[in-house]
Amino acid sequence: MKRHETKQKLLKAGIDQVSALGLSGVTIGRLAEVSGLSKSGLFAHFRSKEQLQIDLLDETVRAAERVVLKPAMQAPAGLPRLLALAGLWFGWSRRAGLSGGCPVAAALFELDDIESDVRDHALQLEAEWRAVLGRLVREAVAAGHLSADTDVEQFIWELCGIYLSHHASSRFIRDKSADARAAHAVDALVRRYRAAPAPDETQPET
Repeated sequence: MKRHETKQKLLKAGIDQVSALGLSGVTIGRLAEVSGLSKSGLFAHFRSKEQLQIDLLDETVRAAERVVLKPAMQAPAGLPRLLALAGLWFGWSRRAGLSGGCPVAAALFELDDIESDVRDHALQLEAEWRAVLGRLVREAVAAGHLSADTDVEQFIWELCGIYLSHHASSRFIRDKSADARAAHAVDALVRRYRAAPAPDETQPET
């Protein structure tokens, strides 16, 4: 039990470092310095730097599930749930108490040209997240909130693009209007795909 608790403590400290420094900025040596453990002690928990990075990506996902996915699932199914998730997703690292931005978003750029097991794992996590988004978009279509001819893949593509633009604007450019602009962009995306209202059956035919 103590070993598990120690590893969880290390991972929590590690994702905070990743959020500020990126995956390449977090080494076993740096994590040992932050945690107060020896390098040899850390090797008992992580076999290699690559395994440390993979475990940190997984811990990032668990943190995002706590502050984004699980709360969003409390919203009514369909468009309300999709919009709840988008609202919680954008800027989620702040609400998770991390010092920097989203570690996975940073990894997408950090690892884009680096073939490795870590890149493969990050790619798998991104695919799983997009599958979650796809499920929620399809639920909104099934509920009649979005039109039946909604291009689900295009919707996801644009929503992820808005997220990455918000990430760059809020973290790198430090644009104070990033939240408002992202909300406006999501609203425009939804309005483009929103289902036409059903005709009011109480109105007489003309």
